[in-house]
Amino acid sequence: MKPEPTLTDYLARWLADVVRPNLEPATFAYYEAMVRLYITPCLGSKRLDRLETHDVQDWLDTLPALCQCCIQGKDAARPARKRRCCAVGNCCRYGTGRRTIEAARNTLRTALSRAIASGELTGRNVAGLAKLPSHARARHHLKDSTWSMDEASRFLTSAQDDEDPLYAAYVLVLVNALHKGEVLGLTWPSIDLDRAEFNASWQLQRVGAALIHKERAKTNDAHGTLPLPDISVTALKLRRAGQDAARELAADHWQASDLVFTTRWGTPVEPRNFNRSFDTRCAKAGVPRIRVEGARQLCAPILADLAVHPSVAARIIRHAKIAGAARQLNQLRPGAESSAAQPASPPTPYTSEA
Repeated sequence: MKPEPTLTDYLARWLADVVRPNLEPATFAYYEAMVRLYITPCLGSKRLDRLETHDVQDWLDTLPALCQCCIQGKDAARPARKRRCCAVGNCCRYGTGRRTIEAARNTLRTALSRAIASGELTGRNVAGLAKLPSHARARHHLKDSTWSMDEASRFLTSAQDDEDPLYAAYVLVLVNALHKGEVLGLTWPSIDLDRAEFNASWQLQRVGAALIHKERAKTNDAHGTLPLPDISVTALKLRRAGQDAARELAADHWQASDLVFTTRWGTPVEPRNFNRSFDTRCAKAGVPRIRVEGARQLCAPILADLAVHPSVAARIIRHAKIAGAARQLNQLRPGAESSAAQPASPPTPYTSEA
Protein backbone atom coordinates (compact mmCIF):
# COMPACT_ATOMS: atom_id res chain seq x y z
CA MET A 1 0.00 0.00 0.00
CA LYS A 2 1.34 3.41 -0.99
CA PRO A 3 2.17 5.55 2.07
CA GLU A 4 0.25 8.76 2.60
CA PRO A 5 2.26 11.78 1.41
CA THR A 6 3.78 14.23 3.83
CA LEU A 7 3.17 17.91 3.42
CA THR A 8 6.66 18.20 1.93
CA ASP A 9 5.80 15.56 -0.69
CA TYR A 10 2.54 17.22 -1.61
CA LEU A 11 3.93 20.78 -1.78
CA ALA A 12 6.78 19.64 -4.03
CA ARG A 13 4.26 18.04 -6.38
CA TRP A 14 1.97 21.07 -6.22
CA LEU A 15 4.81 23.39 -7.19
CA ALA A 16 5.98 21.15 -10.02
CA ASP A 17 2.64 20.07 -11.49
CA VAL A 18 0.33 23.00 -10.76
CA VAL A 19 2.23 26.21 -10.12
CA ARG A 20 5.17 26.00 -12.52
CA PRO A 21 3.21 25.05 -15.69
CA ASN A 22 0.28 27.40 -15.10
CA LEU A 23 1.56 30.55 -13.41
CA GLU A 24 4.18 33.19 -14.11
CA PRO A 25 7.83 32.35 -13.31
CA ALA A 26 7.92 35.09 -10.69
CA THR A 27 4.83 33.64 -9.01
CA PHE A 28 6.42 30.20 -8.97
CA ALA A 29 9.58 31.65 -7.43
CA TYR A 30 7.49 33.40 -4.76
CA TYR A 31 5.54 30.27 -3.80
CA GLU A 32 8.67 28.12 -3.90
CA ALA A 33 10.46 30.47 -1.50
CA MET A 34 7.52 30.49 0.93
CA VAL A 35 7.42 26.69 0.89
CA ARG A 36 11.17 26.16 1.19
CA LEU A 37 11.95 28.84 3.76
CA TYR A 38 8.90 28.92 6.02
CA ILE A 39 6.51 26.00 5.58
CA THR A 40 8.45 22.79 5.13
CA PRO A 41 11.08 23.43 7.85
CA CYS A 42 8.32 23.41 10.47
CA LEU A 43 5.40 21.47 8.99
CA GLY A 44 6.95 19.41 6.22
CA SER A 45 7.10 16.13 8.13
CA LYS A 46 3.35 16.17 8.87
CA ARG A 47 1.17 13.82 6.85
CA LEU A 48 -1.08 15.73 4.52
CA ASP A 49 -4.21 13.93 5.69
CA ARG A 50 -3.37 14.49 9.36
CA LEU A 51 -2.59 18.18 9.26
CA GLU A 52 -4.84 19.90 11.79
CA THR A 53 -5.77 23.51 12.44
CA HIS A 54 -3.82 23.50 15.70
CA ASP A 55 -0.68 22.40 13.83
CA VAL A 56 -0.93 25.38 11.53
CA GLN A 57 -1.82 27.70 14.41
CA ASP A 58 1.16 26.54 16.47
CA TRP A 59 3.41 27.09 13.46
CA LEU A 60 2.10 30.63 12.90
CA ASP A 61 2.40 31.50 16.58
CA THR A 62 5.99 30.24 16.66
CA LEU A 63 7.24 32.01 13.54
CA PRO A 64 7.78 35.48 15.09
CA ALA A 65 10.24 34.05 17.60
CA LEU A 66 12.06 31.62 15.28
CA CYS A 67 15.39 33.01 14.10
CA GLN A 68 15.27 32.77 10.32
CA CYS A 69 18.98 33.49 10.14
CA CYS A 70 19.58 30.21 12.03
CA ILE A 71 16.95 28.18 10.16
CA GLN A 72 17.99 29.40 6.71
CA GLY A 73 21.70 29.44 7.48
CA LYS A 74 22.07 33.03 6.35
CA ASP A 75 25.07 33.85 8.48
CA ALA A 76 26.62 30.43 7.90
CA ALA A 77 26.44 31.03 4.14
CA ARG A 78 28.75 34.02 4.43
CA PRO A 79 32.52 33.63 4.03
CA ALA A 80 34.10 32.71 7.36
CA ARG A 81 35.68 36.15 7.77
CA LYS A 82 32.30 37.87 7.37
CA ARG A 83 30.23 35.75 9.76
CA ARG A 84 28.97 37.96 12.54
CA CYS A 85 26.00 36.44 14.38
CA CYS A 86 24.30 33.04 14.35
CA ALA A 87 27.21 31.11 12.86
CA VAL A 88 29.55 32.36 15.58
CA GLY A 89 27.25 31.69 18.53
CA ASN A 90 25.67 35.13 18.74
CA CYS A 91 22.10 34.53 17.54
CA CYS A 92 20.62 37.68 16.00
CA ARG A 93 17.05 36.46 16.69
CA TYR A 94 15.85 37.62 13.27
CA GLY A 95 12.22 36.62 13.55
CA THR A 96 9.55 36.66 10.87
CA GLY A 97 7.52 39.81 10.28
CA ARG A 98 3.74 39.88 10.08
CA ARG A 99 3.59 40.35 6.32
CA THR A 100 5.84 37.38 5.68
CA ILE A 101 3.83 35.23 8.10
CA GLU A 102 0.66 36.21 6.28
CA ALA A 103 2.26 35.38 2.92
CA ALA A 104 3.39 31.96 4.17
CA ARG A 105 -0.06 31.21 5.58
CA ASN A 106 -1.72 32.27 2.33
CA THR A 107 0.65 30.07 0.32
CA LEU A 108 -0.25 27.04 2.44
CA ARG A 109 -3.95 27.88 2.17
CA THR A 110 -3.70 28.07 -1.62
CA ALA A 111 -1.91 24.74 -1.81
CA LEU A 112 -4.41 22.99 0.47
CA SER A 113 -7.31 24.44 -1.52
CA ARG A 114 -5.92 22.68 -4.57
CA ALA A 115 -5.61 19.42 -2.62
CA ILE A 116 -9.26 19.67 -1.56
CA ALA A 117 -10.40 20.48 -5.11
CA SER A 118 -8.49 17.51 -6.53
CA GLY A 119 -9.87 15.12 -3.90
CA GLU A 120 -6.49 14.44 -2.30
CA LEU A 121 -7.70 16.05 0.91
CA THR A 122 -11.12 16.05 2.52
CA GLY A 123 -12.65 18.40 5.05
CA ARG A 124 -12.02 22.08 5.61
CA ASN A 125 -8.92 24.05 4.72
CA VAL A 126 -7.07 24.13 8.04
CA ALA A 127 -4.79 26.96 6.90
CA GLY A 128 -7.83 29.11 6.26
CA LEU A 129 -9.06 28.51 9.82
CA ALA A 130 -5.78 29.51 11.47
CA LYS A 131 -5.33 33.12 12.59
CA LEU A 132 -2.31 35.34 12.27
CA PRO A 133 -0.53 35.78 15.61
CA SER A 134 -1.44 39.00 17.36
CA HIS A 135 2.09 39.38 18.70
CA ALA A 136 3.70 39.38 15.25
CA ARG A 137 5.01 42.84 14.59
CA ALA A 138 4.97 44.55 11.24
CA ARG A 139 8.51 45.52 10.30
CA HIS A 140 8.60 49.18 9.37
CA HIS A 141 11.46 49.00 6.95
CA LEU A 142 11.99 50.97 3.77
CA LYS A 143 8.82 49.61 2.18
CA ASP A 144 6.64 51.72 4.47
CA SER A 145 8.37 55.03 3.69
CA THR A 146 7.99 57.72 1.08
CA TRP A 147 9.15 61.31 0.55
CA SER A 148 7.78 64.78 0.87
CA MET A 149 7.27 66.70 -2.37
CA ASP A 150 10.42 68.71 -1.67
CA GLU A 151 12.45 65.53 -1.25
CA ALA A 152 11.08 64.10 -4.49
CA SER A 153 12.06 67.31 -6.28
CA ARG A 154 15.57 67.19 -4.83
CA PHE A 155 15.95 63.57 -5.89
CA LEU A 156 14.99 64.23 -9.52
CA THR A 157 16.98 67.47 -9.69
CA SER A 158 20.08 65.66 -8.43
CA ALA A 159 19.70 62.91 -11.02
CA GLN A 160 19.18 65.41 -13.84
CA ASP A 161 22.06 67.66 -12.81
CA ASP A 162 24.43 64.68 -12.67
CA GLU A 163 23.16 63.42 -16.05
CA ASP A 164 22.33 60.11 -14.39
CA PRO A 165 21.57 57.57 -17.16
CA LEU A 166 18.62 56.38 -15.07
CA TYR A 167 17.11 59.84 -14.64
CA ALA A 168 14.26 59.02 -17.05
CA ALA A 169 13.63 55.78 -15.18
CA TYR A 170 13.23 57.69 -11.93
CA VAL A 171 10.82 60.11 -13.63
CA LEU A 172 8.69 57.22 -14.88
CA VAL A 173 8.56 55.75 -11.37
CA LEU A 174 7.59 59.01 -9.69
CA VAL A 175 5.38 60.61 -12.36
CA ASN A 176 3.90 57.59 -14.16
CA ALA A 177 3.96 55.30 -11.09
CA LEU A 178 5.58 52.47 -13.04
CA HIS A 179 6.88 49.41 -11.26
CA LYS A 180 10.59 48.72 -11.47
CA GLY A 181 10.01 45.76 -13.77
CA GLU A 182 7.84 47.88 -16.09
CA VAL A 183 10.50 50.57 -16.31
CA LEU A 184 13.36 48.17 -17.00
CA GLY A 185 11.27 46.23 -19.53
CA LEU A 186 10.16 49.32 -21.46
CA THR A 187 11.01 49.24 -25.18
CA TRP A 188 11.37 52.06 -27.68
CA PRO A 189 8.75 50.63 -30.08
CA SER A 190 6.20 50.85 -27.23
CA ILE A 191 6.77 54.63 -26.90
CA ASP A 192 5.41 57.39 -29.13
CA LEU A 193 7.08 60.62 -28.03
CA ASP A 194 5.30 62.69 -30.68
CA ARG A 195 1.90 61.62 -29.34
CA ALA A 196 3.15 61.60 -25.73
CA GLU A 197 1.95 58.09 -25.01
CA PHE A 198 3.34 54.63 -24.37
CA ASN A 199 2.43 51.04 -23.57
CA ALA A 200 3.65 49.59 -20.28
CA SER A 201 2.86 45.96 -20.94
CA TRP A 202 6.50 44.81 -21.07
CA GLN A 203 8.44 43.92 -17.94
CA LEU A 204 11.90 42.71 -17.02
CA GLN A 205 12.34 40.40 -14.02
CA ARG A 206 15.11 38.37 -12.46
CA VAL A 207 13.73 34.94 -11.59
CA GLY A 208 16.41 32.69 -10.17
CA ALA A 209 19.24 32.45 -12.69
CA ALA A 210 17.16 33.84 -15.56
CA LEU A 211 16.56 37.45 -16.56
CA ILE A 212 13.15 37.39 -18.22
CA HIS A 213 11.85 40.08 -20.58
CA LYS A 214 8.30 39.42 -21.61
CA GLU A 215 5.04 41.04 -22.56
CA ARG A 216 2.17 40.49 -20.17
CA ALA A 217 -1.17 39.27 -21.43
CA LYS A 218 -3.41 42.23 -22.28
CA THR A 219 -6.36 41.35 -20.06
CA ASN A 220 -7.67 44.83 -19.29
CA ASP A 221 -7.34 48.53 -20.03
CA ALA A 222 -4.47 48.84 -17.56
CA HIS A 223 -2.19 47.29 -20.20
CA GLY A 224 -3.31 49.66 -22.96
CA THR A 225 -1.88 52.98 -24.15
CA LEU A 226 -1.10 55.47 -21.39
CA PRO A 227 -0.27 59.19 -21.46
CA LEU A 228 3.18 60.66 -20.89
CA PRO A 229 3.28 63.97 -19.02
CA ASP A 230 5.67 66.59 -20.42
CA ILE A 231 8.41 65.86 -17.91
CA SER A 232 8.35 62.19 -18.91
CA VAL A 233 8.59 63.03 -22.62
CA THR A 234 11.53 65.36 -21.97
CA ALA A 235 13.29 62.80 -19.81
CA LEU A 236 12.87 60.07 -22.43
CA LYS A 237 14.28 62.33 -25.12
CA LEU A 238 17.32 62.87 -22.92
CA ARG A 239 17.54 59.13 -22.39
CA ARG A 240 17.46 58.44 -26.12
CA ALA A 241 20.29 60.90 -26.71
CA GLY A 242 22.29 59.37 -23.86
CA GLN A 243 21.79 55.86 -25.20
CA ASP A 244 22.88 56.93 -28.68
CA ALA A 245 26.07 58.35 -27.20
CA ALA A 246 26.71 55.15 -25.23
CA ARG A 247 26.15 53.06 -28.36
CA GLU A 248 28.71 55.11 -30.25
CA LEU A 249 31.29 54.75 -27.48
CA ALA A 250 30.75 51.00 -27.16
CA ALA A 251 31.10 50.52 -30.93
CA ASP A 252 31.34 46.82 -31.77
CA HIS A 253 30.85 45.84 -28.13
CA TRP A 254 27.28 47.18 -28.07
CA GLN A 255 24.58 44.56 -27.46
CA ALA A 256 21.65 45.66 -29.59
CA SER A 257 18.10 45.53 -28.20
CA ASP A 258 14.93 47.62 -28.11
CA LEU A 259 15.24 48.30 -24.38
CA VAL A 260 15.07 51.91 -23.25
CA PHE A 261 17.26 51.41 -20.19
CA THR A 262 20.51 49.56 -20.74
CA THR A 263 24.04 49.48 -19.41
CA ARG A 264 26.87 51.24 -21.24
CA TRP A 265 27.24 48.05 -23.28
CA GLY A 266 23.59 47.82 -24.26
CA THR A 267 22.76 44.92 -21.94
CA PRO A 268 19.64 44.94 -19.72
CA VAL A 269 19.84 46.68 -16.36
CA GLU A 270 19.75 44.14 -13.55
CA PRO A 271 16.84 44.86 -11.17
CA ARG A 272 19.15 44.65 -8.14
CA ASN A 273 21.57 47.08 -9.75
CA PHE A 274 18.66 49.45 -10.32
CA ASN A 275 17.94 49.27 -6.59
CA ARG A 276 21.58 50.02 -5.80
CA SER A 277 21.60 52.99 -8.19
CA PHE A 278 18.38 54.27 -6.63
CA ASP A 279 19.90 54.03 -3.14
CA THR A 280 23.07 55.78 -4.30
CA ARG A 281 21.01 58.58 -5.81
CA CYS A 282 19.10 58.98 -2.53
CA ALA A 283 22.43 59.54 -0.74
CA LYS A 284 23.67 62.01 -3.35
CA ALA A 285 20.41 63.95 -3.24
CA GLY A 286 20.45 64.04 0.55
CA VAL A 287 17.00 62.45 0.90
CA PRO A 288 15.91 59.47 3.04
CA ARG A 289 16.53 56.06 1.51
CA ILE A 290 13.21 54.49 0.52
CA ARG A 291 12.10 51.65 -1.69
CA VAL A 292 11.17 52.22 -5.32
CA GLU A 293 7.59 51.18 -4.47
CA GLY A 294 7.48 53.97 -1.91
CA ALA A 295 8.43 56.52 -4.57
CA ARG A 296 5.48 55.39 -6.72
CA GLN A 297 3.08 56.58 -4.05
CA LEU A 298 3.97 60.19 -4.87
CA CYS A 299 2.50 59.94 -8.36
CA ALA A 300 -0.82 61.66 -7.61
CA PRO A 301 0.52 64.69 -5.71
CA ILE A 302 3.23 65.18 -8.34
CA LEU A 303 0.67 65.07 -11.14
CA ALA A 304 -1.37 67.65 -9.24
CA ASP A 305 1.70 69.82 -8.72
CA LEU A 306 2.41 69.65 -12.46
CA ALA A 307 -1.18 70.72 -13.22
CA VAL A 308 -1.79 67.56 -15.21
CA HIS A 309 -5.36 67.43 -16.46
CA PRO A 310 -7.45 65.29 -14.06
CA SER A 311 -8.62 62.97 -16.84
CA VAL A 312 -5.00 62.24 -17.80
CA ALA A 313 -3.97 61.80 -14.17
CA ALA A 314 -6.88 59.43 -13.63
CA ARG A 315 -5.65 57.15 -16.42
CA ILE A 316 -2.17 57.04 -14.92
CA ILE A 317 -3.34 56.43 -11.37
CA ARG A 318 -5.86 53.76 -12.31
CA HIS A 319 -3.20 51.94 -14.26
CA ALA A 320 -0.87 52.06 -11.28
CA LYS A 321 -3.55 51.06 -8.75
CA ILE A 322 -1.61 52.90 -6.09
CA ALA A 323 -2.96 53.25 -2.56
CA GLY A 324 -5.69 55.79 -1.98
CA ALA A 325 -6.24 56.38 -5.70
CA ALA A 326 -9.81 57.66 -5.30
CA ARG A 327 -8.83 60.08 -2.54
CA GLN A 328 -5.84 61.31 -4.50
CA LEU A 329 -7.91 61.85 -7.64
CA ASN A 330 -10.23 64.12 -5.66
CA GLN A 331 -7.24 66.20 -4.63
CA LEU A 332 -6.08 66.86 -8.19
CA ARG A 333 -6.70 70.42 -9.19
CA PRO A 334 -8.00 71.23 -12.70
CA GLY A 335 -5.22 71.58 -15.26
CA ALA A 336 -4.85 72.28 -18.94
CA GLU A 337 -7.66 71.62 -21.37
CA SER A 338 -5.62 69.38 -23.66
CA SER A 339 -5.37 65.66 -23.12
CA ALA A 340 -1.63 65.97 -22.58
CA ALA A 341 -0.02 67.08 -19.33
CA GLN A 342 1.04 70.71 -19.09
CA PRO A 343 3.67 72.18 -16.75
CA ALA A 344 2.48 74.27 -13.86
CA SER A 345 2.86 78.03 -13.91
CA PRO A 346 5.17 79.12 -12.45
CA PRO A 347 7.35 76.10 -13.39
CA THR A 348 7.72 73.50 -10.66
CA PRO A 349 11.06 71.95 -9.67
CA TYR A 350 10.12 68.86 -11.72
CA THR A 351 10.00 70.69 -15.04
CA SER A 352 13.11 70.27 -17.19
CA GLU A 353 14.16 71.69 -20.54
CA ALA A 354 14.79 69.49 -23.55
